[in-house]
Amino acid sequence: MDLEIAGRKAVVTGADSGIGYATARELLAEGATVVLTDCEAEKLSAAAASLDVDNDRIHTFVADITSQDSVQALKDAVTDKVGAIDILVQAAGIHGAEGHFDEITEAGWQHTLDVDLMGQVRVLQAFLGDLRSGGWGRLVFVSSEDAVQPYDDELPYCAAKAGVLALARGLSRSYAREGLLVNTVSPAFIATPMTDAMMDQLADARGTERAEAIQYFLNHERPFMELGRRGQAEEVAAVITFLCSNRASFINGANYRVDAGSVATI
Repeated sequence: MDLEIAGRKAVVTGADSGIGYATARELLAEGATVVLTDCEAEKLSAAAASLDVDNDRIHTFVADITSQDSVQALKDAVTDKVGAIDILVQAAGIHGAEGHFDEITEAGWQHTLDVDLMGQVRVLQAFLGDLRSGGWGRLVFVSSEDAVQPYDDELPYCAAKAGVLALARGLSRSYAREGLLVNTVSPAFIATPMTDAMMDQLADARGTERAEAIQYFLNHERPFMELGRRGQAEEVAAVITFLCSNRASFINGANYRVDAGSVATI
């Protein structure tokens, strides 16, 4: 299927690995020009080097989404290099502070919210003018199953991702008549460096290997994932790329779950 986004210009945050990287690869395959951004220069460069595309369609810029100055520098660099963008995919995020509520400090809450919610706000504030200006824009946030099915040992992350859902839904009412469509994708337990780190921590706690920790987690913590496995970043990226496309021209304010049935209620 031709998604009709060849020639469009996109920025993907959190693009040095995982869902962000997979999405950048899909967008490039569809003919878009893509700016990959993340906070670690070495990882970002390696990610870009692994993408076999024309050099004039792929660009990288290091940015820290917790810093307004850094985000503005990103915006200036993108404008200088590719001009106004049509597509913004916000995949940057962290798992953040863990533990039960009484174990998490205010600093842990603040840092998690600063990255996972306010980071999205900062980036959008910088690029909203671009997305509104061309009469055709796509904004996709990566939320999580945790936004609607919170877990008591990761409440800062859950709260931040719920905030992302509310933000996206509100934005979808503000700018649709200008051609800007806003949607979210909510994955569950995808094979990424973030969940690898979670599983390594669980494996250490249980004295097992990562593979056994993954199976334990599926059985005891995510029993409604009926496929019985972790998802792949490419499986999420396919949905995100569709939402970025001209084929998704009547989808606005939606939240697409990519979770193998993990969310237990409707």
